[in-house]
Formats: sequence, structure tokens, C-alpha cells
Amino acid sequence: MKGLKKKRRVQVMALSGVCVAAVLGLLALLPDESFQFFHSPSEVASDPPRETELFRIGGLVADGSIERGTGTEVRFSVTDGGATIPVTYTGILPDLFTEGQGMVGQGRYVNGTFEAVEILAKHDETYMPKEVLDALKDQGVYVAPDDEVATN
Repeated sequence: MKGLKKKRRVQVMALSGVCVAAVLGLLALLPDESFQFFHSPSEVASDPPRETELFRIGGLVADGSIERGTGTEVRFSVTDGGATIPVTYTGILPDLFTEGQGMVGQGRYVNGTFEAVEILAKHDETYMPKEVLDALKDQGVYVAPDDEVATN
């Protein structure tokens, strides 16, 4: 009887190990863009994604770029200092959405325009997603809340 319990325990451990190895193998085979939270405007401009690819773009809303259309249609541009991408969105924008502030949008890049299906804005006057902050610092255009220009 003791031998049967030990054999069963070994089988369960072996099966668990195979399952963990299979999951890790599948994760290793996924493309790198599967793990990115968003693409910066510079990345989109230099290597445009397929029109069918749903992805996120993040950056700052370009000053003077917000144009209200009919109904809930809005056009604006998002920038990271290196490139500017035009964005169209139909829907209600978050209350905190303003020019010069950080945003992340989800949608598709079609004919040179990002067609957003969702727009996320910053939480308060000092919050900016880490990825957006890093992209702006890489471009050398990040301005800290105390108005000092940050450089890498």
C-alpha cells in the first residue's frame, strides 16, 4: 500500500511538472508585442502595425489638436516628442482628458490614423503611466510637474 501512495505522488508531481513546462513553452513562443502595454507614436510611425491589429498607443495629447466633430466624434493628435499620430474617437471622453496630458488609447491604425475604440486618461495631475513616462524621457521631452525638463 505504501508503494502505491508513493507511485501516485510521483505521477502527480511529474504531471504537474509537464503542465508547468508546457505553459512556459507557450509563453516563450508568443511574440514580444504580446507583452507590451502600448506602443509609442514613434514606434507606430517607424513600424506601422497591420490594419487588423488591435493595440494600444500612449503619449501626450498634442496642444491645440482637439477638434470636436458632430455628436460624440473627436479628433486629436497624440505625440511623444518624436512623432505625432492623428487619432479619431467616437464616444464620451474621460473627464480628465485635456491637451498636454497623458493618455492611452486602444484601437487600430488605418490609413495613417489611429481609430480608437477606447480612451484612458490620467488619474490626477501628477499621474502618468510608467511606459508613457519612459517613452517621453527617451525622447528627451518629458517635463516634470515642477516644469523642469528631464533628460536621460
